[in-house]
Amino acid sequence: MKKPGKLWFFSLLVLLFFGSINCFAQEWQELRGDHFLVYFTKDEGFAKDVLNKSELYYNRISSDLGYARYSEFWTWDKRVKIYIYPDKDSFLKASGEQNWSEGLADYKKKEIVSYAWNQGFLESLLPHELAHLIFRDFVGFKGEVPLWLDEGVAQWAEEAKRKHVKEISRQLYKEDTLLSLSDMMNLNIRNISDKDGVRIRSARTKDNKEGVLFLSGNNLVNVFYVQAVSLVGFLVEKYGGSSFIDFCRQLRDGKGLEDALSSAYSGLVGSLEELEDKWRRYLEEGG
Repeated sequence: MKKPGKLWFFSLLVLLFFGSINCFAQEWQELRGDHFLVYFTKDEGFAKDVLNKSELYYNRISSDLGYARYSEFWTWDKRVKIYIYPDKDSFLKASGEQNWSEGLADYKKKEIVSYAWNQGFLESLLPHELAHLIFRDFVGFKGEVPLWLDEGVAQWAEEAKRKHVKEISRQLYKEDTLLSLSDMMNLNIRNISDKDGVRIRSARTKDNKEGVLFLSGNNLVNVFYVQAVSLVGFLVEKYGGSSFIDFCRQLRDGKGLEDALSSAYSGLVGSLEELEDKWRRYLEEGG
């Protein structure tokens, strides 16, 4: 299969890591909400916006995922901490990340770290990272949760991007440049550091033949993210939020991915192969 004729640049603001974030000593000021503690150094107005948006996103995302509302969940000493550095340089120094990084989130410590007035922070990065934390709190770490599902849920929380993602997904399908779902299951885009190297990945064509894709590291990451959110969006929109909630519950309770699919989508989606077939048909029909 030939290289893609176009480049698709899907804005990736952050990757989420399991490791701890080293928040260097700052003269932090604190704002308190019901579920969040926001730490800032200079711009209190921006910090207040962060706190208000965080509470709104928490309510919407937890509702979308069917998260059980425990009486003390993310309250009091369990509140999520959000650190807002005054500028990108100080954020990069504290995190030790590359220049392309715009923010970090820590699963285990329930912390989000970024910097003030980061473009797209309130509309994109913040709901994305909150969805990561809420989803992982819901499904835990022991079940079979592939990276594409984790990242797909986080991106689905970025409502402003949904229309754009659908357009790109349909374009990828029309040009036969979608990764195979079996490849998606085994691909860890967090290990892709050489963004200029050419990667060879498996693909499926519209006539259901096997093929290969030649992608730069950067394009591979972008295609993976687009497909991830497209798959989650397909499950939610095609079969409804309640079935997706049940799917997440099945994963939380320890079922494997295919067992969780066949149980939550009984008679509709019985395997990963069937999920891929129906998702591709959904794209062909303009979904």
